[in-house]
Amino acid sequence: MSDSEPVVVVGAGPVGLVTALLLARHGVPAVVLEAAARRDPSGSRAICFQRDVLDVLDRVGCAEPMIARGVTWTTGRTYHRGDELFAVTFPGAGRGAVPPWINISQAEVEARLRDLAAAEPLVDVRYGHRVSGVRQDEDGVEARAEGGGAVRGTHLVGADGGRSAVRELLGIGFPGRTFADRFLICDIRADLPFPSERRFYFDPEWNPGRQVLVHQCPDRTWRIDWQVPADLDLDAERRSGALDARIRRITGGAPYEIVWATVYRFHERCAAAFASGRAFLAGDAAHLYAPFGARGLNSGIQDAENLAWKLALVRRGLAPHGLLHSYDTERRAAAEENLRVTTRTMEFLVPQTPDQRARRLAALEAARTHPDPRTIIDSGRLAEPFWYLDSPLTTPAGPGEDFPRGPGAVRPPVPGVLCPDGRCVVDGEPTRLRRLFGTRFVVLTQGERAGGLPTDIPHRVHALDGIDTGGVLRTALRAGPDTVHIVRPDGHLAAVLPSYDPEAVAAALHRACGRY
Repeated sequence: MSDSEPVVVVGAGPVGLVTALLLARHGVPAVVLEAAARRDPSGSRAICFQRDVLDVLDRVGCAEPMIARGVTWTTGRTYHRGDELFAVTFPGAGRGAVPPWINISQAEVEARLRDLAAAEPLVDVRYGHRVSGVRQDEDGVEARAEGGGAVRGTHLVGADGGRSAVRELLGIGFPGRTFADRFLICDIRADLPFPSERRFYFDPEWNPGRQVLVHQCPDRTWRIDWQVPADLDLDAERRSGALDARIRRITGGAPYEIVWATVYRFHERCAAAFASGRAFLAGDAAHLYAPFGARGLNSGIQDAENLAWKLALVRRGLAPHGLLHSYDTERRAAAEENLRVTTRTMEFLVPQTPDQRARRLAALEAARTHPDPRTIIDSGRLAEPFWYLDSPLTTPAGPGEDFPRGPGAVRPPVPGVLCPDGRCVVDGEPTRLRRLFGTRFVVLTQGERAGGLPTDIPHRVHALDGIDTGGVLRTALRAGPDTVHIVRPDGHLAAVLPSYDPEAVAAALHRACGRY
């Protein structure tokens, strides 16, 4: 396998570009084939980027400007008809901290990623290259593009969206369902009197039987989502003044400007497989979710990171090709959980049966007097990383794993869970623990250890005594007097060992790379 051969990435959206940029961090070249002559920059599209995904984007170099530009709402208000059911307030992230999420336009994030890709010698983005054929052999993959000849690489990643040509060419099924109701989305520019708030309206009198969601974005822009009937005609709404009337229910007398408007349906689908030979699916090509909870693009970026470090190790001969089988195992499990969560949300937001409608109405009425109405009102559970507890790459921690595993549960620092973060000092420079991840494994020990580990897996050993000057990390990791924490390049804990044994540490590293 030649180091000069690229990985072929199909699709120059955020997932495809992040895949290519992460591969470049590992020294792996990528050719990105994009069907469109240029990407459509209009509209906010995906807007919510979760904190753990910001860490991934930090590793490719675009998180800091995104955080500086993004909006983090601090109050969420939920209404039923004309009454406020409850409000949730979140503290600010604090200076220098990564916020729990930000609202920023997908188009703006794409533009930043395109600039990074253009400046990266190992990334070659080719627009106007619609892939029409994929051929594999034991040595690599060839993608044929209309009017652009063929591009050969060691592997191929299909990140070409919900209508993925790669998925079709590989013959992979995409089962699921489409919701009949449609959603009208508008980006407007206005000065509204409730900055830093997200508002969710259930069954308002001005959108009876359905809901409306309002989010703040940068540059005085607000994103409004209305659930609307299946036969809504956006052009007719504009001509009749009905769209203006909808918007003024939110803006009141404040002047506004429409920046973008569209109507679309939500889908809940998951590919039957995320891999076929040397070809892989990521992002919307692999899964589609209803957007409440922001699990689509966030999950797609996590697909990219999961796959990139594994491809890099396999190409360098440091892991068997079987390591790549774990991509399907881990990320399909993550997708299936996201589908379970978003399906429950959509059954509450868009009930399909009389029983679902009755349960929703009962919950909304009960929320008026419930001690914690958030527990019975499902307006979307915010995206969070999947727990790879049952992955073949994870060294089990032994008995006692009886902690809650469901969405929203507090993540204990056990093998398979994303490693917690915290301030530390490395080589005399202040940083965060998660900034040490990305291109190699990290081994966290208690005290300095003489000698190296018996392994060729790329890693760096850090003594918590030396880097954890405030004791924050030891508390977050629940570190014992001799524990060892082994962290994968994507930040997930591969193992937590009770004591330092070089052979046991090497065995856990090998297991995490598919060398069982």
